[in-house]
Amino acid sequence: MPFGRLERKEGAKPMADINVTPLVDVMLVLLVIFIITAPLMAGSLRMDLPHSESAEPGLPAESINLALTPDGQIHLDERPVTPEQLRQTLERRATQDPDTEVQLRADAQVPYGKVVELMDMAQAAGLSRIGFVAERKPAR
Repeated sequence: MPFGRLERKEGAKPMADINVTPLVDVMLVLLVIFIITAPLMAGSLRMDLPHSESAEPGLPAESINLALTPDGQIHLDERPVTPEQLRQTLERRATQDPDTEVQLRADAQVPYGKVVELMDMAQAAGLSRIGFVAERKPAR
């Protein structure tokens, strides 16, 4: 029996490849965070405005409340009116203040065509700011 080395098995070789899966996971999480927070940061400007003792907040814009009931009755500021009376009132208010807002409430049963007729009447009178008023669904 010769003297010499005992036969050894080779040990495990070190891994030469980098496992990128954790890196990809971290990058995706950062991307999601960036996507969510970017619109929030861009939406506001932080400003230090000068102060004035005589400055007053602006008056709220004038508004006209129009309501259309299921039977087709038009109400202007809670009073029933005819289409001709409404047209005259809208034209008068448009000449006084063209920035007057029309707040339109219509019952869910009213055909869409009737709502469009009221919108058209307001726009023809010169009032282009029209808002639709809706009620919040009751909580269950």
